[in-house]
Amino acid sequence: MQTNFSLAQLADPHMATSEKILRTCVHCGFCTATCPTYLELGDELDSPRGRIYMIKDMLEGGKPASEEVVRHVDRCLSCLSCMTTCPSGVHYMHLVDHARAYIEDTYKRPWHDRAMRSLLAAVLPYPRRFRLALVGARLGRLALPALRAIPGLQRLVAMLSLAPASSPRRSKARAPAVFAPAEFAPGAQRAGRVALLTGCAQPVLNPDINDATIRLLTRLGVEVILPKGERCCGALVHHMGNEKSALDFARANVDAWTREVEGDGLDAVVITASGCGTTIKDYGFMLREDAAYADKAAKVSALAKDITEYLSTLHLPAPAEKPGLTVAYHSACSMQHGQQIREEPKALLKRAGFTVKDVPEGHICCGSAGTYNILQPQLAERLKARKVRNIESTAPDLIATGNIGCMTQIGTGTSLPIVHTVELLDWMYGGNRPDALSSIQR
Repeated sequence: MQTNFSLAQLADPHMATSEKILRTCVHCGFCTATCPTYLELGDELDSPRGRIYMIKDMLEGGKPASEEVVRHVDRCLSCLSCMTTCPSGVHYMHLVDHARAYIEDTYKRPWHDRAMRSLLAAVLPYPRRFRLALVGARLGRLALPALRAIPGLQRLVAMLSLAPASSPRRSKARAPAVFAPAEFAPGAQRAGRVALLTGCAQPVLNPDINDATIRLLTRLGVEVILPKGERCCGALVHHMGNEKSALDFARANVDAWTREVEGDGLDAVVITASGCGTTIKDYGFMLREDAAYADKAAKVSALAKDITEYLSTLHLPAPAEKPGLTVAYHSACSMQHGQQIREEPKALLKRAGFTVKDVPEGHICCGSAGTYNILQPQLAERLKARKVRNIESTAPDLIATGNIGCMTQIGTGTSLPIVHTVELLDWMYGGNRPDALSSIQR
């Protein structure tokens, strides 16, 4: 794609990066075949190619974001399926992230949009606030039938519908903490030392995920650290264009994990939410212009591993029992497109004794996408229904995935149990059967 940025514009490193990305696009349109919003809406402006044209025009012209540009960029899920499909290697993720930050700097959203976004940014990245908010949400759920009948409250209805009906228990895994490795077999040596990202929304919505991870890793001889000073990964605010908050979160985490690296060392920063993993693996890029953090951030990004990615490097014993269950594996967009991790989770589940089914249209997003299912509820509902139909067509006993957002989204559309991949692996290698599977007869 030909560009016409001025030298003054290209002096801005963010603009220079976007200009290079724009020049790699050759207008081929392969991206339209795998873009969920284009498949649902059939509008070229709701495809990656269409958004690229609009972003180019906006950035190149130095124009404030228009209502039209904002509408179509907001509809982007950042599922990154287009990046997997693109034969030219267009780094759409960095381009749309820049566009979102530019929009927040140059466009004044309607008051109700600003209020909702501010609420989400002020609550979701903070576990204590989020836990308190869920108490109010449970009361709000009682009014859902009446709220659904009121036009204009779709976002509020979506937010309340996603809230759990009861309070999840609190996890015992709270930072700072150190979990020493157990001897899985007589004479076993320490297999590694890792920091585990505790996360923000995940430990509130489903504390079993981190608890299962710690149990499994320590049984395999791995020391697990929950470092002091760790915060939200920054993904939620990053995708809303709030770049300052995202970078503040990133710096805090880089500091926390660097202290461990410089202390007793780390073999990996293990992440159990693939949406967080995609962002943390991008810290090196996000902080590239920060002289105090660029090198440290790049090292942290290199250490970041999804739990299935890390488990694939360890020696696993024979499973404790035969599960005799068929699993539909839902590969989160942030896992398969953002991190390019596709085979490791399925291979681990098969090795543990599960029959694993691929989901038709597995590359299409479920509609969760961070806060997307709240900010774009109609499209999110359509994508969820599409995903659930495809999953149920495989006739599985349960669903496994590696992202809490997908678990929450898909779980509201099906009666099938949905669990994190690591919960199943913990069970098969000596842990307890996940509570979510209590309805399955064996």
